[in-house]
Parts: sequence; C-alpha cells; structure tokens
Amino acid sequence: MRRKVTKTDPGFDEKVWTQLAEMGLLGLPFAEEHGGAGAGPVEVAIVAEEIGRVLAPEPFVEAVVLAGGLINRVGSDAQKSELLTALSEGSSIPTFAHTEIGSRWTPTASAVTATEAGDSWTLSGVKEPVPHGARADVLVVSAALPGGGTGLFVVNGDASGLTRSGYRNIDGTRSANVRFDSTPAAPLGEGGDQTDAIERALAVGRIAYSNEAVGAMDTALRTTVEYLKTRKQFGVTLNKFQALNFRAADMYMSLELARSIALWATVVEMTGGDVVSAGDRARLLTSRAGRHIGKDAIQLHGGIGVTAEYKVGHYTARLTAIDHLLGDGDFAADRLAAKVGDYPTVDPLGAPYA
Repeated sequence: MRRKVTKTDPGFDEKVWTQLAEMGLLGLPFAEEHGGAGAGPVEVAIVAEEIGRVLAPEPFVEAVVLAGGLINRVGSDAQKSELLTALSEGSSIPTFAHTEIGSRWTPTASAVTATEAGDSWTLSGVKEPVPHGARADVLVVSAALPGGGTGLFVVNGDASGLTRSGYRNIDGTRSANVRFDSTPAAPLGEGGDQTDAIERALAVGRIAYSNEAVGAMDTALRTTVEYLKTRKQFGVTLNKFQALNFRAADMYMSLELARSIALWATVVEMTGGDVVSAGDRARLLTSRAGRHIGKDAIQLHGGIGVTAEYKVGHYTARLTAIDHLLGDGDFAADRLAAKVGDYPTVDPLGAPYA
C-alpha cells in the first residue's frame, strides 16, 4: 500500500491526512482555541513513533512539529487562529522552508533575503530541499534580514514569484526546490531576528524524528527476528546459529538505547530543559542505532533484504533519510564535543574542580 501511495504525488494519502485530522492528531500540541487538543511533547512523541512503526509517509513531523511548532511559538494571535486552525482541520499543510544548498543545518539563513518596502516584505532566493514543498499550502520561510539576523516569514502557496519543483526522495517522500523572486511575504509574529526560535524548532524536530526513528527501528528488528525464526538453512531455522542470535541481541541493545535517549529528550522538552542539547544527544544516538539496525536488518535477511518488494529496505531508507534531516549523527557529535570544555572536571572522590 505504501509503495502504491508514494509512487504518485504528493507522496502520501490525502484521505489518510484527513483522517488524522478527524482523530485530532494534527492539532495535538496546539491550544483548543486553535482547533487543537492542548497536548504536550509526550503525546506528540507517541504519534511520531507510531508513524515510524508503520512507515507512514504523511508529513506529521514536517507540518505539525516543525512548521506548526514555529507558528505556535512565534506567530501572532491572528496567525495562530488562521494557520493552526486550518492545519488542525486538515484543510491546509504548512512546511518549514529553511535548508539552503550548501548549508550545514545552521539556524541562520543567507541564500534567501528579505526586503522591506514600506509596510510590505518580499523574499528572493532559493531553498532546497524543502520537505513536501511542492504540495504545501503555506510555507514558513527563514530569510536573512536587511539589518542582520534571520527572520521568519509566511508565504502563501499561490503567491506571485513563487516557483516550486518537486521530486522524490530515496525513502519515497517528497521534497522540492523552492525559488522566491520578489515574492510577497508576511513576517511571522512581531518579526525581527528569530534565530533562537529556529534553533529551538530544529531541536524539537530532531527529538520528534528520533521518536519516529525508534518506531521504524522497532519494526525492522521485529521483522528480522521473525525471519530468523522461520527461515531455514542447512535444515534448521536461522535462529539456531549462535552468531546470528548475538547480532540480533546487539540490534536490540541499540534499539533500547535509542528508545531511552528519545524518551529522555522528550521529557527534557516537556519540562523546559535544555532542548537544544537534548536534541543533539537524541540525534547522535538514534543516528548510530538507525545505521546499525538498518544495515544488519538487510544483511540478516540476505538477498531478499535488498529487494524493493520486501519492507526492511524501505525501513532502512527512511532511517537514512531521517539521519540527514536537520543534521546527522556526526553533526550532533561535533556540536556536543564543542561543549565538553563547558563542564567542570570531576574528582574521582566526587568533589568537582573549579
């Protein structure tokens, strides 16, 4: 079913998207006056994990967590009422247009610039890749401000000077090259430099993607274990070979470590802790675990694991795509390593040095 849906644009099932809205999932983290349920990060994490478990191609994290999260945190009351209500109802899909060609997952923008003329703003430049950028009804766009800093703007999907070229990703989802040519835009919220808000939104997105990755890894492991129990070689099932059992056990350890860090990061977000550091830690561990489980799931299946007809390859493709969304494991490791000097050294007897 998923292969059939992802073969044609927009790469997901519009009816399923409507059903998610009817279940209240698209408005889960938003206030009731905006059509939401007023839920928190834990509930969002549960949905993200279930989406990863069944490899659903619907843009939940992209629309609800990233774009919706920025609108909810930065937008004016009027923008929240209009945009979040439409998202919660399933009548509009927003996306966050932030990544630029050659950039390395920074919270700033440079390739798209904002120009002010009186009370109006226009944007010029290119964003790529923009997740589901060709289908999105509304784009939340980061742009370099005339006086310095990075601002956030809202662009309607039918705005003049907006050109979108969509394409298929390795995991069957869609992205787009989005070009702005003096495209009319409205500042999100009060305007000004929103670099800190973008940094936080990216961190929250990393945590949500980590939970989605946990769901995908869980299914990949379960599928592999079931295969080892049923596939016979030399007259016995594969789980009779001790070396293969050890590898499956290693996959389980990677999964549970990733699950623990994703849950911990979600709690940090819920309690108002350092969400940026938590997002990096979750990204690092789930990146390593995703590569381990994805590769071993394919290898333990043998030849069938690399075929398009079998699902473990599709799970590995999604885990690979998640690993490169918003910064991969090496990116997270570099950021965490840069902060090591900020921590005090610890005496073996428990007394910290200054």
